[in-house]
Amino acid sequence: MKLKSLLAIAFAAIFFAGGASAKSLVVYFSRAGENYAVGNISEGNTAIIAKMIAAKTGEDIVEIIAQKDYPENYKACTDVAKDEQNKKARPALKNKIDISAYDTIYLGYPIWWGDMPMPVYTFLEGHDWSGKTIIPFCTHEGSGLSGTESRIRSTCKGAAVEKGLAVQGKVAQTNRSAAQKAVQDWLLKLGK
Repeated sequence: MKLKSLLAIAFAAIFFAGGASAKSLVVYFSRAGENYAVGNISEGNTAIIAKMIAAKTGEDIVEIIAQKDYPENYKACTDVAKDEQNKKARPALKNKIDISAYDTIYLGYPIWWGDMPMPVYTFLEGHDWSGKTIIPFCTHEGSGLSGTESRIRSTCKGAAVEKGLAVQGKVAQTNRSAAQKAVQDWLLKLGK
């Protein structure tokens, strides 16, 4: 009888601590093509960081894909992004991302015009975030997280939002070892 009680207590401790049942997902939006400070790239800056996080944590990974592709040309892309931002657009997504089986979402995005790209808002507004944890990360060229942690908090009612990571896009593209170190140090600070 005592053994059964001890096993039940041990199981409950693991379950309620998030042990066996806690699952995380790396979700990101990224764009290849012509980018500021790095020229034409075949893999987006945020995609690089997202894949590093997934590799370090062993978590599942999925990309947010807008229904309509953004222009390859940097200036044309920034014009579209600014127009979407001004209109508070919520571009349709090609893929449906089911987060129901996950407790924690690592959320990655580039900083466009001081904010997350509008497809990220489409993704965020399409889910119930109650009881989930969001851990943001971004790529940028000088603006850092640009206040996006508080915007995520406002958009995702009921979610806990942890301290985010900001990596310069140029570093992601041209200095992978520095980017890896930034990711590793950040994950250690988060206890991951």
